[in-house]
Amino acid sequence: MQKYKNEQIKPININIKSSHNKKQMKFKYPSLQTQIVLALILGAIFGAIFNVSQNKLKINYKNDSGYNSITVKNWDKFRIISGSDSVTFTSDSQTQIINLSRNYQKEEKLFSVVITDFYNCDSKKNTKEISINNVTNLTRETTIATWIKWIGDIFIRLLNMIAIPLVLASLIVGAASLGDVKKFARIGGRTIGFYMGTTIFAITTGLVIANLIQPGEQMPTQTRDNLMSVYQEDYKQKIETQFDFEITREIVNIIPKNPIEAMAGSNMLQIVFFAVMVGLVLTMIRRDKAEPVISFFDGLSETMIRMVEVIMKIAPYGVFALIASTVSEFGFEILATLLWYSLAVLLGLFIHTFVTYAILLKIFTKIRIRTFYKGLRRAMTIGFSTSSSAATLPVTMECCQDNLGVSKSITSFVLPLGATINMDGTALYQGVAAVFIAQVFGMDLNIMQQVTIVFTAVLASIGTAPVPGVGIIMLIIILKSVGIPQEGIALILGVDRILDMCRTITNVTGDALATTVIATAEKEELIL
Repeated sequence: MQKYKNEQIKPININIKSSHNKKQMKFKYPSLQTQIVLALILGAIFGAIFNVSQNKLKINYKNDSGYNSITVKNWDKFRIISGSDSVTFTSDSQTQIINLSRNYQKEEKLFSVVITDFYNCDSKKNTKEISINNVTNLTRETTIATWIKWIGDIFIRLLNMIAIPLVLASLIVGAASLGDVKKFARIGGRTIGFYMGTTIFAITTGLVIANLIQPGEQMPTQTRDNLMSVYQEDYKQKIETQFDFEITREIVNIIPKNPIEAMAGSNMLQIVFFAVMVGLVLTMIRRDKAEPVISFFDGLSETMIRMVEVIMKIAPYGVFALIASTVSEFGFEILATLLWYSLAVLLGLFIHTFVTYAILLKIFTKIRIRTFYKGLRRAMTIGFSTSSSAATLPVTMECCQDNLGVSKSITSFVLPLGATINMDGTALYQGVAAVFIAQVFGMDLNIMQQVTIVFTAVLASIGTAPVPGVGIIMLIIILKSVGIPQEGIALILGVDRILDMCRTITNVTGDALATTVIATAEKEELIL
């Protein structure tokens, strides 16, 4: 009887252990996509907690003992004196104070400051007044959230490092794999036509929303004057980098004199032209001569894509650092200052990304809308954190191939081309920005002027490099084309970084949409 009991106990214990192991096997670490989203949310919270104080300054100065510094906050009055010039600021003028000090720093001028009723962070006590001579510069405090930005910078540089070799190799292989000139012309024509069509629709959407919401009418004159004074030096630097836009010259400049120089200077349009030409000519020469060249660039493309997988291991850390630094430095307060403008841009981007694209997806493909957006989640998140279509390109290619089932020959041709010439989000933002600035200055844009904005923005979006912040430079061309004061860009510089992150999502999604549309037209079997 005892033997029987022992035999019964043994299998019972085995079953319990087996059940326990099954429960353990059910636990899985969050996917990379989930980790990135969590990093984005936690980074925003971290940046908000360790935010840069808006009423605290570090003053660096020189005296007999050498270079010294003092940190002050909560001042009542802050006066900067340089020669016969004297400017007095109030407690909420940190940015204006820093901008003026930068001007003196560029001119290599020493200046003095007089601070009244402030808290000395070094001695930890309130002080009635202090005068400091031979000031070299004034800076904001550094928090842990801004200090870790270097981690995000490494992540962006790693993605940018492989962007140009990937564009070059992918386009050469993609163009060569199309097989013949007729197929190349058909797919190329469809791709460029689709990109131009969605860009025109995007900027039209932006203009309609800007005219309906009229964000410029909501801005008080005092706020406008403050923003103009805060960012006057920034907009002067931007205007100094502008160039006259001439269509014939831009067409000529697409052709590189030196492809190596184009790659070294990250001139994406010239790189695309050279790569497409090489790929096209490879279809015209003998197969035994073309095959080694195609194999080399195919191997290079595969290597870059594999490198993406390695780099993406640190994506959550990079995204966390980038978002934390952005929120810490700029905060959410600047959005409140330009609330109506920001809402107009964000509403336009949302409509174009999730309504217009969804309708086009339904019309031209059989892919389910949920499948499409779910498959692109990682590319959209990376696009948001890096603000660069080029840096996101390797991830977009991977998403389109693995999650949507688009062939490598289509993604290798359509996506690099889109990352260079398709900037729907940028074009939409430029339309809203142009109308907003015109409204702030009391200008009524007629139909012809708005049509001019559409035409100029389409051309400008083609020439816009797929890197953060360059849309502002192209906006100057659009403002100039319709006579809007170019200094008006000072009004939007404060929120440009945040909105740049959002419009990159639209740019990346538009590239992927075109890829699925072209693949469907070529009768490829996609993941439905």
